[in-house]
Amino acid sequence: MNQNLSIVDEENSELQRFLEFSLGDEEYAIPLLSVREVISVPETTPIPKAPSHFLGIMNLRGQVISVVDMRTKLKIKAKENNSEESVIIVDLDGMNLGIVVDSINKVLAFTLKDINEVPEIETQVNAEYIYGVYRKEDSLTVLLNVAKVLDIKDVNAMAKRAA
Repeated sequence: MNQNLSIVDEENSELQRFLEFSLGDEEYAIPLLSVREVISVPETTPIPKAPSHFLGIMNLRGQVISVVDMRTKLKIKAKENNSEESVIIVDLDGMNLGIVVDSINKVLAFTLKDINEVPEIETQVNAEYIYGVYRKEDSLTVLLNVAKVLDIKDVNAMAKRAA
């Protein structure tokens, strides 16, 4: 057997963990390794002239963190009267950021070979924002690349403006 092939097989069989959450009626997930913690939606301080998806900044144990509404960014209608709304604190290249989601669902564990390519169809989410799609028994979960969705340059500019 080809040595390189067995290495690829080992990598593909390694379990990947993603945190699944809801935005509107859809399910999305991000790599669990990028998640620092999940908190309830905090009070935020708005930043003048910020894009509509930037809710503002918050204080998390002495650290100033920008908070983004992922639903607004992806043009997804938020659930009304939602008591499960949460903020996922993610670490993107050493910078912490809060992402507002409708609800936290569960941790998914699967191998890379379980990830399907992004289909060539019109979706609400730009295809460059997506790693792939994980197919469960009865539904699909879109695997998001948060750094691309939020465009880190924008986030860094917001952080500087807030400082």
